[in-house]
Amino acid sequence: MSQEMILIIGLAVLVPVVLVAMNYRARWKLKQTIRQKWGKQPYQSRFDDEDSLKKAWLEEKKYHHHEAEVDDLTWYDLDMDSIFALLNNTYSSVGSEALYKRLRSYNFNDQECYESLIAFFYENVTAREKIQYLFANLGKQDNNFSKQYLAEGGKHKLQNTCIYVILSCIPILAMMALPLQPAFFLIVILFSFFLNVILYFTQKFRLETELTIMRYLVQTLVLAKKLSKVKTPLQTSLKEKVKPFKGIEKFAFSFRVKGNSEAEILFELVNMIFLLPLISYNYVLGKISRYNEEAISLWDNLGDLEVALAILNFRTYMPLTCQPEMKEDGVVAEAIYHPLIQNAVANPVDWKKNTLVTGSNASGKSTYVKSIAISCILAQTINTATAETFSLRPGHVLSSMAVEDNLFEGDSYFVAEIKSIKRLLDKVATKERCYCFIDEILKGTNTIERIAASSSVVKWLAQQPSLAFVATHDIELTEILKNSCDNLHFEEQVTAENGISFDYRLRSGAAKSRNAIALLGVLGYPTELVENAKKEATYFDQEKSWQVLG
Repeated sequence: MSQEMILIIGLAVLVPVVLVAMNYRARWKLKQTIRQKWGKQPYQSRFDDEDSLKKAWLEEKKYHHHEAEVDDLTWYDLDMDSIFALLNNTYSSVGSEALYKRLRSYNFNDQECYESLIAFFYENVTAREKIQYLFANLGKQDNNFSKQYLAEGGKHKLQNTCIYVILSCIPILAMMALPLQPAFFLIVILFSFFLNVILYFTQKFRLETELTIMRYLVQTLVLAKKLSKVKTPLQTSLKEKVKPFKGIEKFAFSFRVKGNSEAEILFELVNMIFLLPLISYNYVLGKISRYNEEAISLWDNLGDLEVALAILNFRTYMPLTCQPEMKEDGVVAEAIYHPLIQNAVANPVDWKKNTLVTGSNASGKSTYVKSIAISCILAQTINTATAETFSLRPGHVLSSMAVEDNLFEGDSYFVAEIKSIKRLLDKVATKERCYCFIDEILKGTNTIERIAASSSVVKWLAQQPSLAFVATHDIELTEILKNSCDNLHFEEQVTAENGISFDYRLRSGAAKSRNAIALLGVLGYPTELVENAKKEATYFDQEKSWQVLG
């Protein structure tokens, strides 16, 4: 036997052994990582770009209608992208996209749709870890366009597939004929390898998007088949939905998800030499196109598994959560807190009529309002609130808080603000139940018009079947609206020793303290200036007008 043949046989034996060993090591490390990360705040370093998640959600809206959604302004106001990160214990883009969709779209009567899955994973740790491991093997791929390809796959067919088949067969035939003329066929093999690698990279550059999408689609279908063998509440549904895609797993080797391990590099080398992705693409695409509705439904089931796992992990590591009750008397809660704030002070909620909350800057009023808004969303999307107890009547959640100038549209702060509130009023006008959260209402204009317009907005809202929670510095509003609104406030303490401090505790009634002027003195403003400011404030309280200064 020639030395060339011995070398080839040796490589043929050694490569599979090396691949198996490296795969085993990688699997063991992944399982350990999954076990260690459970019950902790998730950390995503690379994937789940918000633009990618939002594109997937907008595509998803073509296939599913929901009664309510969290619009862009509310999502931004409440920093819901950071709330998503607190929940995002997903290991695949199928799961992270499903979780993002769930936080942005919901129906009013399906809050408990994940509870059977959550209860199953809570009681079956082995099944939970196995399922997370399978999803982790799939991994994440931003901008994978899965739903779009499932619906439009037939539009993306590749041409000239037969040429790829012929070129991939040449090195195989040359290796079979190698014993006849070793030197000649070794040259043929090397030339064929070189030619196919060049062609692969040329086509890969031209078809990068298509091949990346197909890679993720195929690996997701392989994952679905594996998950259908794991006992879960969705096992029967998964078994039925994977049937139309029988046989696609044979092409999984061609579309392995990219990784950085040594094994993945070798698999990619095999794909280059034999043009496997280019050959397999059209077959898989045709199969998916024929059963696109089944595929979309299958994707939904896979997403449900990871969403349930993410919710359970969130409930496990957060300091305090509860499952809400759906009632008809507004929003009531005990010990509600903002999930993004470490060691947050918890406060009660008894929101059954429009409410004004007053207090100085940094006293806690905006944080309190946002904590209620966030739990109103979480209660209706993932059946979880960050509170000891929480109840509400289902409804839309809208906010007008973090308003900014819109330079691209030429809007001033005030114009941007009134547009933000207008879209809130338009939704309320439909007579559907809405929970409206407004911070520093109409602060972009002068005092007289601000108070007149703000009070009119709140009065109009009081006539609708909705509730408004308004944070304001305008103490005048608490007097004007005292017959139609509840009043709450936060206080601060100002001392020469400690300066200004807050306890972040909610109190009944409107804010009475005027510590801003006192703080000027604590910070070393001229004594004459501070005393004069106090006199002016006292004069206004007594006369309801300002002195004319000389």
